[in-house]
Amino acid sequence: MAVHSKMSLRRSAAAVALGVGAMATVGFVAPQAPSSSASRVTASASSASSSAPSATPNVSAPGAAAAAAVAAGVMSLGAGARGRRSTKKSVVSLRARGGEEDTRVCIPLEELRNTDVEKVGGKSASLGEMISQLSDVGVPVPGGFSTTAFAYKEFLDKGGINAYINDQLSDESIYEDVDKLMKAGKAIRDKIMDTPFQKDFEEELKAQWQRVSGGDEKFTFAVRSSATAEDLPDASFAGQQETFLNVMGYEDMKEKVHLVFASLFTDRAISYRHDRGFEHEKVQLCATCQKMVRSETGSAGVMFSLDTESGFKDVVFVTSAYGLGETVVGGTVNPDEWYVFKPTLAEGKNSIISRTMGSKLVKMIYKAGGGSETVDTSEEEQNSWSASDQEVKDLAEMAVKIEKHYGRPMDIEWARDGDDGKLYIVQARPETVASQKKVGVIEEYKMLEKGGEKVAEGRAVGKRIGSGEVNILTSIDQMGEFEQGQVLVADMTDPDWEPIMKKAGAIITNRGGRTCHAAIIARELGIPAIVGCGDATDKVKKGDKVTVSCAEGDTGFIYKGELKFEKNVQDLGELPEVGLKIMMNVGNPETAFAFGQLPNEGIGLARLEFVINNAIGVHPKALLNYDTLDAETKELVDERMKGYKDPQDFYVKKIAEGVATLAASVYPKRIIVRLSDFKSNEYKSLIGGEQYEPDEENPMIGFRGCGRYTDPFFEECFAMELEAVKMVRGEMGLKNVEIMIPFVRTLDMAKDVNEVLEKNGLKRGEDGLKVNMMAELPSNVFLAEEFLEYFDGFSIGSNDLTQLTLGLDRDSGLVAQYFDERNPAVMKGLETLIKAAKAKGKYVGICGQGPSDHPDLAKWLMEQGIDSVSLNPDSVIPTWQFLAKK
Repeated sequence: MAVHSKMSLRRSAAAVALGVGAMATVGFVAPQAPSSSASRVTASASSASSSAPSATPNVSAPGAAAAAAVAAGVMSLGAGARGRRSTKKSVVSLRARGGEEDTRVCIPLEELRNTDVEKVGGKSASLGEMISQLSDVGVPVPGGFSTTAFAYKEFLDKGGINAYINDQLSDESIYEDVDKLMKAGKAIRDKIMDTPFQKDFEEELKAQWQRVSGGDEKFTFAVRSSATAEDLPDASFAGQQETFLNVMGYEDMKEKVHLVFASLFTDRAISYRHDRGFEHEKVQLCATCQKMVRSETGSAGVMFSLDTESGFKDVVFVTSAYGLGETVVGGTVNPDEWYVFKPTLAEGKNSIISRTMGSKLVKMIYKAGGGSETVDTSEEEQNSWSASDQEVKDLAEMAVKIEKHYGRPMDIEWARDGDDGKLYIVQARPETVASQKKVGVIEEYKMLEKGGEKVAEGRAVGKRIGSGEVNILTSIDQMGEFEQGQVLVADMTDPDWEPIMKKAGAIITNRGGRTCHAAIIARELGIPAIVGCGDATDKVKKGDKVTVSCAEGDTGFIYKGELKFEKNVQDLGELPEVGLKIMMNVGNPETAFAFGQLPNEGIGLARLEFVINNAIGVHPKALLNYDTLDAETKELVDERMKGYKDPQDFYVKKIAEGVATLAASVYPKRIIVRLSDFKSNEYKSLIGGEQYEPDEENPMIGFRGCGRYTDPFFEECFAMELEAVKMVRGEMGLKNVEIMIPFVRTLDMAKDVNEVLEKNGLKRGEDGLKVNMMAELPSNVFLAEEFLEYFDGFSIGSNDLTQLTLGLDRDSGLVAQYFDERNPAVMKGLETLIKAAKAKGKYVGICGQGPSDHPDLAKWLMEQGIDSVSLNPDSVIPTWQFLAKK
């Protein structure tokens, strides 16, 4: 039968094996399974907890050994073969234990190791490695079996298919002409599907099906591709071959294995191998036949043992959605997302430092009679987390164990069984993009034109910027209409789109999260992508010129027109020590992991108002008085606090997550968190703020900072802030967090605010807590030593100190020419503050412009013995280099 009529090849990106069979008596790992049909047994529940004895040497020593095995088995297919064609037959791997040629056509997963990549491909080898080496340390993996590269080679040789494939792929023009590529790919797949399997292969395939399923026709498998050149440390091969879910019965399995074999020659797979220099005839394809986990009634997702955007390695990034995991991998759903901090996870703390609820509009479930289908989720499912906090932490612990075993960052698929409620790992492969970035090289994109009209927004992938003409595609049949450098806009992409994506200047999709296929391929190709926009195909028009910016945090923006931007690449090398500590001003948690990898001595200023404004957006009084809000305001608040149990819980946890993310980015170095310093007009702009805030003529010197903290009007609001900080330092274990109190006008305020802190469980000096003061008022200068009786040090706010010393409004253009931090009066104030701190042995730092902007000020500060300067991240490297030259 021709492939186009027999093959409903679903588009997946190495989708998760999700679902479950009907036989509760069959274990997830079939122990001590025979390697041939001579002895056939059915695994029982009583034996499912044990693994088969190793058939090959143990290569699981912690570190790089297991990872090296993955790479060693397949690297010869890559760089050395780039740009060449070969007619040599591939070498079939030898048995590690005897050296004889391994002619088995199927092998149980539990008998495999990572040294068997040439036998069974990367996916099957990795699953076998985890089943045998990690099940005892709490990493459960469903069992099954794999067909072999030997079986695939025999199928192609005996069926006379090899010569036909070589003939079809010998024309180099197919890699430039999409229509020719599609024609050649279809011809090869038709030839494969029209060729029956050899008899001995069919017999062993049925024997292995019988062994795992116990002969139950309703037992469900996932049948997935496993190539001998996939899951490499520098090439993902994401979704280049096929996956089939909810496969029931032997005949269905045999057909799906046949389809998997044909899928080595999908258009996308042919294109991908050619572009990366892998010779087609040296890649063998196997079928991984694995027992399904019934996530149809549970949930599933993908996790990475590092941050995929910045490469920050101290977190596990977990994504999840309801139903079969193909929706997450394939990008048809915007999933829930969490970041888990590894150091505090190891300490048993509440290590979830960030969470984002996805829309989860659809889920994939079983289809009657086999296969799967996508249906809408309920409103309740959309508004709830698809995994519990405990499940997220359990998954993160599994990810850390897998990463430690392989000795490198990993890309892992998981599923929760809806019947038994347990979590299972269904795939693990090396992460191929973020982990390959060169250490010490900073690539920075920056918008040069501000104020462009925002057309749409979504989740940013990569930190790049691109621009060009929009081309909206609704089907891969339009592949020939796409031109090099255009901006691809689509509802979603799948692996079939890879030949288009490699030509795009940027990618925009309505659906998908940051672990979907479009995101993985965009990172690998090094192009900006914005996924999960929701309505991008409606908001941009074909032929429009747009700029796609992923360089402004986790949110990506599509701007109208081709705006100016710049790209800077800098190799830092080794930065020398300088005469003072260089810290950073960072308030946006979305950028923290990237900035945290710059050379720094911590965060000297983290403005809490940034977190409140962006992550919460609601006046704290409105949350405290939620029941009295009008219907319209309540609806706005409800939309923002989905997933949190009540308004106060939402406010406290959102602040805690923001602070924790910032603290984790520089851990264990110190981070000084300045508590909220909104002015009344800024509070008024928050949802519900109009009814609580006064009208002030000059909010800059009005009801702000410490004055609010000790005022009865704001007491409950401030208590919620302190509850969040206490949670971060205590429950979450991030004791590198210090507090900074802004705008302390009088000594009475200093005394009162310390009492308020203590009343709310944050006593200065207790459990290592340091409380600093923002020194920014003339009164702070005149009574510097007296203020230090109440604080552990000064962070000098040179901007406010300058305007209040000189009596001017820095925001007024009429007097801007008088604003100068080097004014003698201001310098005198700085000198007084530094001397007072030094005399009492207290910390003193300055928050302001980089010393490279004012060389004389830099020199003077160093002479005065200031402890640190806290700068915006883009000033850190220039300042460091400037001081090093001095």
